Amino acid sequence: MKDEIINRVASSKLVTIDLEDFYPEGKRVLFDIKDWLFEGFVLREKDFRTQVNEFNWNQYQDNYIALTCSTDAIIPGWAYMLLSIHLEPYAKKVIVGNLDNLETSIYQDIISHLDISEFQDKPIIIKGCSNKPVPQNAYIMLSNKLKAVAKSIMYGEACSSVPLFKKK
Repeated sequence: MKDEIINRVASSKLVTIDLEDFYPEGKRVLFDIKDWLFEGFVLREKDFRTQVNEFNWNQYQDNYIALTCSTDAIIPGWAYMLLSIHLEPYAKKVIVGNLDNLETSIYQDIISHLDISEFQDKPIIIKGCSNKPVPQNAYIMLSNKLKAVAKSIMYGEACSSVPLFKKK
């Protein structure tokens, strides 16, 4: 069987990690408070509190929320805190920022709770292509966490990976 083709990738000890596999379900929402401001620029506390109290928050059940203001208004910190208190019973996560910040924050939680003991002394490939919005920061966080236990870390696919780290 001299001409037998051997799949070296399939028989190797390589472990592939696809961050897309960790992508949590749930709608991502950019919640812009500009419409709750007087002329889009001034936060009037009494009016703002009235809108917050009368708003239907349960429409954000199981959503991930990024609070923002798209105008140049100066928003006091308490306003975002008040919104998050009302969203907390419904939303999976609330941050101040944009949707990219939100995805990074979601993955930061996931990676910080990831048990990496199963990757001890193993060669790892972090899969690079994804169809879901995996933030670039997630790859950085994962590679830095895995460095403590991995024999080696590569990026890409098994057939064309880029070496990033090798334990000495």
